[in-house]
Amino acid sequence: MLVNSQELLLKRGNVHKIFLSPKTGRLLTGKLMCAIIKSKTTNCLENSTSEEVVAKNILEQFPHLIIEKHFRKFHINTELNELVLSNYIQQFYIHLSQDLRTHSDSHFEVALQLISNKKDRNTIFYYILGFEVLKMIFQMSWLQHERLYELQKNQESFIINYIKPIQNTHRINGIIVPRHENIFFAKRSYFVKQPKIRDKKLTELVMATFTTDTVKTLGFLIVRHLNFLVFDYQYIFGNEPESLFLV
Repeated sequence: MLVNSQELLLKRGNVHKIFLSPKTGRLLTGKLMCAIIKSKTTNCLENSTSEEVVAKNILEQFPHLIIEKHFRKFHINTELNELVLSNYIQQFYIHLSQDLRTHSDSHFEVALQLISNKKDRNTIFYYILGFEVLKMIFQMSWLQHERLYELQKNQESFIINYIKPIQNTHRINGIIVPRHENIFFAKRSYFVKQPKIRDKKLTELVMATFTTDTVKTLGFLIVRHLNFLVFDYQYIFGNEPESLFLV
């Protein structure tokens, strides 16, 4: 799930983003996890098992079954176990540092404020849910995008905030390249194409396309507002009608 952080450049528009080195990443993960559980162990930063301890601690204190319920609703197969959670904790601060466009530790304090107490710790779960949903949408064809936004109460907002950025990333990275968009039958080829994106690349693209705030806000809205993201799996992923592009 976690992207390789060695000298990796990503694009969000025309801005290049650089991930932290693995060494820095491990160090900050240790700091963050120690803060979350308020550990009094002086050598916690060097303890390689601290990630597992923190992941278990958070799972025990947060009703993660709510997130898993939404996973089932959206047919997301990710299992919210300790390994997945610890990877997401590290990914969260890497993503945040990418947003702040810095190599320094300045992002660490912000991340710490977000998830260092029980109330705000839910942030990481909102982030996980939002990220998994965006990964799902990233792998949809543009026809499925159309079906998805047709179900939403505020279609324009949904298109602007989620569909357009994803389709723009599809274009930039050559995942889906619309050619001859104004030619009727040419539309069929790219419009129904199912993106094939490796897991590592998929994570990189979501992080490059959306800020941490957008990701966690999406998760928050899904959890707190029952019908924020209307979803009908059979309709969205149903077979393409034979007459869809017939004259």
